[in-house]
Amino acid sequence: MATTNGVKSPSRMGPMVLFYSILLTLQYGAQPLISKRCIGKEVIVTSSVLTCEIVKVVCALILMARDGSLKGLSKEWTLMGSLTASGLPAAIYALQNSLLQISYRSLDSLTFSILNQTKIFFTAFFTFIILRQKQSVQQIGALCLLIMAAVLLSVGEGSNKSSSGISPDQVLFYGIIPVLAASVLSGLASSLCQWASQVKKHSSYLMTVEMSIVGSLCLLVSTLKSPDGEAIKRYGFFHGWTALTLVPVISNALGGILVGLVTSHAGGVRKGFVIVSALLVTALLQFAFEGKPPSSYCLVALPLVISSISLYQKYPYLDKKKKKV
Repeated sequence: MATTNGVKSPSRMGPMVLFYSILLTLQYGAQPLISKRCIGKEVIVTSSVLTCEIVKVVCALILMARDGSLKGLSKEWTLMGSLTASGLPAAIYALQNSLLQISYRSLDSLTFSILNQTKIFFTAFFTFIILRQKQSVQQIGALCLLIMAAVLLSVGEGSNKSSSGISPDQVLFYGIIPVLAASVLSGLASSLCQWASQVKKHSSYLMTVEMSIVGSLCLLVSTLKSPDGEAIKRYGFFHGWTALTLVPVISNALGGILVGLVTSHAGGVRKGFVIVSALLVTALLQFAFEGKPPSSYCLVALPLVISSISLYQKYPYLDKKKKKV
């Protein structure tokens, strides 16, 4: 694995990282269908999200106990180190989610999906700024191919959705600007997570625990004035839950742990490849279980994604000065 200014650069994925990436791709791709089939409309969103975070913490602690890292945690863990490594990214992700919620209401799904893909570029940008990890010309080309594939998939997803009659000013200030700001924040948070794991040597499991706790606290505070908070008080925390509701909750929690592992070992940019690839998995699963055939956009995007992953993996950035030495 190459290094840049003392920071590990994930130039080639090992077998375990590849395995994590495949699992994350399958989880991302299957999650929409699992959630649609297993979560009823009566379920309060905040209750499922909080339960997911709790499951995530429990799973991460079990994995830490298994690899022995939980024993020395009391001696090594500090509040300042935790806030630096995990608190800031968690706060950024919380702000990003709020901005996305605002933009949802003012943009049609097609525009939103396309603009949301810019987070891949911002991740590459902040990875260079924070970690000094450069991209080769071929890798930059691979990123362009990935963005093209993401746009095509977004068009295929949103082509049948009708646009809402909202004023241009509202679209700009409450739609486009928030989603672009959210993409910038997503790239920054992803790069900070990678920095914490590679420079600060913060365990991905520990980061999962810390970020889940911070995120849960933010969510609990929000329930004081939110409709979900009122619904929980009136109907109870597990209103509308069945045994099947646990399936997507657990799946989503495991996906959160996999995101940490992939970001830690393969980098935030490669996580972007996983997310776009997962869109193809969703399309294929919809065809397999719902009989909905993949769109022509999906069929064109498939070779683009395969080519971009192959290019990015085959032509990592090489420091010519170090190579001469």
